Amino acid sequence: MNDLAGAHGRVRRLALPAIGISLLQTAVLVVDRAMLGHHAETSLAAMQVAGILEWSLWSVFSAFEVATIARVGWHVGGKNRAGARMVTLLSLAVALVTGLALTALTPLVIAPGHLGQVFTGASPASLTEAAAYLRYALGASPVVFVALGTAVSLQASGDSRTPLLIGLVSNLVHIALNYVLIGGAFGIAARGAEGAGMSTAFTFVLEAAAGIVALTSRRRPVCLLPDPRSTDVLDVRSEARTLFRIAVPAVTERALYHLGFLGFVLLIVALGDVAMAANQAILGLEAICYNSSEGFGIAAAALVAQDLGAQRPADARRASRIAHLDAVVALSIAGLLAWCGRSLLIPVFTADPVTIALGCAAMPLLALAQPFMATGIVLSQSLRGAGRTRAALLVSFVGAVGVRLSATWLFAFHLRLGLVGVWIGSTCDWITRSAVLALLLKLKPLGSEPRP
Repeated sequence: MNDLAGAHGRVRRLALPAIGISLLQTAVLVVDRAMLGHHAETSLAAMQVAGILEWSLWSVFSAFEVATIARVGWHVGGKNRAGARMVTLLSLAVALVTGLALTALTPLVIAPGHLGQVFTGASPASLTEAAAYLRYALGASPVVFVALGTAVSLQASGDSRTPLLIGLVSNLVHIALNYVLIGGAFGIAARGAEGAGMSTAFTFVLEAAAGIVALTSRRRPVCLLPDPRSTDVLDVRSEARTLFRIAVPAVTERALYHLGFLGFVLLIVALGDVAMAANQAILGLEAICYNSSEGFGIAAAALVAQDLGAQRPADARRASRIAHLDAVVALSIAGLLAWCGRSLLIPVFTADPVTIALGCAAMPLLALAQPFMATGIVLSQSLRGAGRTRAALLVSFVGAVGVRLSATWLFAFHLRLGLVGVWIGSTCDWITRSAVLALLLKLKPLGSEPRP
């Protein structure tokens, strides 16, 4: 009983702050959506374009962090501080280079002709605002990726409280800047979506700087400063090869997932600006649930990596199981609360009665999807913590590309259910992922993989 209680406490000590971190990171976009929705409906519709592009590009380019969690956690579990430091330095270097590459591509991404060709159902006004937002948000990609890299390194070492504190402070700054830049305050001209992009960029600058400072403390299991007492001889090339072996399937997974998700978004765009705005309002609520699952998933990935690094496969399986069950309970409750309170929650993001009615009609599907979303996210993160990124790639491809697109087209267009059909399609995706992941982990439990 004491061992079980200790295992639950171990998971929750890492998971609860990690949930807070995920929610605070998402709060940057949620606050943007809410404040832009009350600024103008066109501004909120613009986030259907800008928010999806931003999330997809950042997610794909920062997928290297999956390998960071697995390898930093492995070295921390094995009491190898020098190895953890080397992995973190390599990861931050990759984060900086990929961020600079995305910044260089930003003018091509936001070119008016290109956005219009992809998002054909969006109005010219919403496309203009989306480009203004992305100019600043994507331009800040190097600091965004460095901020994410420092956060996952701290989390993989078992410290999720420091990133939580950093996220809390930076989000308070973000809200204040949004108030000034979106609607205009203190004599400053209102900038709408462009102001939100400027605010978002500055928020991540703060997070990156604070994360680097935190990683210079020698009291932490992961420290960027060299240890003068260390006599370990490290094989940088071997560690880099291991990192990339884990990271390449993770990057491929993210790319395929977001390619499928882009097709999913194009189906929503085809429904028009009202459906786009209503979907953004629901996404603002789903983001809270999604990132709560991510918090449990990050805890599972970090603890699985640490336990496997310390040669404790039974503990790794138990940590994954506890994180999974906790996530299912938490998200099921959150989904029911969101459904019951839909008439109060949707108006937070928009004041348009037609948009509110459309958003409320789709809310039961959000509630239904939550336990399956929790299962899909936590079990996928457990696989990644064990370095089994190829298996996670398979599941993501089947769900996001195979199931979500076909089911969304069937229900939203063929059966003419509109936005409700869109959410039926995404729910089918999460149900499929949950089933496939449960089968994979039953056939090959955590700990049966070879030592990296």
